[in-house]
Amino acid sequence: MQHPQNFLLSRLPADVLSRLAPDLSIIDLIHGDVLAETHGRVEKVYFPHSGIISSVVETLGGGAIETGMIGKDGEFGAMQALDEKLSLNHVVIQVPGSASVISSDRLREIMDTLPVVRGLLIKYEQFFLAQVQQTAACNAIHTVQARMCKWLVRMHDLAGNDIPLTQEFLAQMMGVRRTSVTTVASELQKSGLISYVRGRIRILDLDLTRQWACHCDADVRSHYRRVFEPDRGDD
Repeated sequence: MQHPQNFLLSRLPADVLSRLAPDLSIIDLIHGDVLAETHGRVEKVYFPHSGIISSVVETLGGGAIETGMIGKDGEFGAMQALDEKLSLNHVVIQVPGSASVISSDRLREIMDTLPVVRGLLIKYEQFFLAQVQQTAACNAIHTVQARMCKWLVRMHDLAGNDIPLTQEFLAQMMGVRRTSVTTVASELQKSGLISYVRGRIRILDLDLTRQWACHCDADVRSHYRRVFEPDRGDD
């Protein structure tokens, strides 16, 4: 069974997961696929095994900025399943991978009958809100270099050392000019932190990248531990 490759599903008791399993299917997450439009309906809930889902705020001028990443440590769509199925953001696959998927209607039924499922998903939404708030503060006060390093560290945690993306996409996600990303990426390459070739970034020195990152990455990790450590049991 591949479903436990997602952290949240792995936290469920075996008997509870076995009750969910018949309603879960495994799909590929394709780069660039849109899971939800702003104010669009969300008919499925996604539990990634790998890859990254981005929650993006779109601006009236046609711009966009990423406010949160969802990977194997989370899910997308559970709270929408409980509340009119509306997405408040544009949600897109940033890095390809795979995920367990369940219909919103079925998950709502399960959450109504199994409090352990509802409780776990509410805890994740609490963490995700903290991540969004941390991102807002980070974008307001930290340098592009520190933010990029933080972003790369988070990407590493979810997708590994090799990250397929263009500088254009990275600039959009960070809400900065492409020239700013190009300048910082060049500095990081010269300092031996990363290599960048043909739309792929490879992290060469993770420890140094963490040192150059702003403290927001550590803060987000702390939020996650505080939310989920009480559930770790004998882990």
